[in-house]
Amino acid sequence: MISPTSSLTDIAFAVCTALERNGFQAVLTGGSAATYYAPDAYQSGDLDFVITVKGTGGEAALAALGFIRKGDFYRHPRSHFLLEFPSGPLAVGDDLIRSWSTARRDDEVLHVLSPTDSCRDRLASFLFWNDFSGLEQALAVFQARSKEVDLNVIEDWCRRERHSQKFGLFASRIRAAK
Repeated sequence: MISPTSSLTDIAFAVCTALERNGFQAVLTGGSAATYYAPDAYQSGDLDFVITVKGTGGEAALAALGFIRKGDFYRHPRSHFLLEFPSGPLAVGDDLIRSWSTARRDDEVLHVLSPTDSCRDRLASFLFWNDFSGLEQALAVFQARSKEVDLNVIEDWCRRERHSQKFGLFASRIRAAK
């Protein structure tokens, strides 16, 4: 049951589970994935899911949770979080994402970008649009999940995206925080 005190993570589990029960596979991405990994450092105001497998009855599943469609997003009368479904494919820059993390909580499931891909996703806004808040969000995810983040993957991706210098800033900020 979604209530005014439901966290982004609570809603993410509820939505992902409801969709999965209807044959969908939805992966939490964007700032909402960063919030999942680093809730004390960053709070997204919406939940972004990319659908990787389509089922049937998705609108009905969301309606059963209390979500009402308003244009391109869904709103719940008891929550301030918006629900959005950006078009796929699931990707970070030019890299298609073919695997992700799956968390279970009681009888609920949540598919979410891996910590490494969440860092890359947040860094993308820094690399491509010079958005320093994306850099801060990537650092927050790294600090919260450093043992699960593969810096070599991120460095290689930044190089392929022609932003090695910006990776250097990211890496120097990590070293400075130690």
